[in-house]
Amino acid sequence: MSYAEGLDLQKKLVDQRKRGEISDQLLLLEHPPVITLGVKTRNDRSHVIATDETLSAEGVEVFETGRGGDVTYHGPGQLVGYPILDLKPDRCDVHRYVRDLEEVMIQAAASFGVAARRIEGLTGAWVGEEKLAAIGVRIARWITSHGFAFNVSTTLQHFDLIVPCGITDKGVTSLQKLLGRDVPMAEVEGAVENAFRNVFSF
Repeated sequence: MSYAEGLDLQKKLVDQRKRGEISDQLLLLEHPPVITLGVKTRNDRSHVIATDETLSAEGVEVFETGRGGDVTYHGPGQLVGYPILDLKPDRCDVHRYVRDLEEVMIQAAASFGVAARRIEGLTGAWVGEEKLAAIGVRIARWITSHGFAFNVSTTLQHFDLIVPCGITDKGVTSLQKLLGRDVPMAEVEGAVENAFRNVFSF
């Protein structure tokens, strides 16, 4: 699904969730190659290293978005998760919500024998000094949108087009790279769904 279509779908679901017309949702999908700019970098493209010509040649779009965080990349082979949750009444804590998403990523990785962890002061799930999963969320009236991106078999070279999340001294990895084999996306979807149910008690 294109990034623009994903944004539109999230907006509709957020509005429906605010009105109580639907229950909590978790969207799991993949995007064509796209670089997204968070609110920190909305008017600042300094963390996009590639020229417009290079981006065009690689078929990579650039999109300004309303989530938190810096610049990131989405593309095929990356499982993107958009939870549309009402955090009221007992989960109205932004930091807790982000830590919970990290825990989902850590548990999902563990189901493949990969020991991911947190790094103090940073978000996401890390293996060594490389990021396996990124997190960037939006919360409006305690309804969540945007979410996480878990690298399964992502083209890691595309991260060289940017300074991922504005962090210059860390790398990016994928489940495929860590395991040295192809991992079916459906297996990762199942692992993420199970971890999500576990962490959020659904």
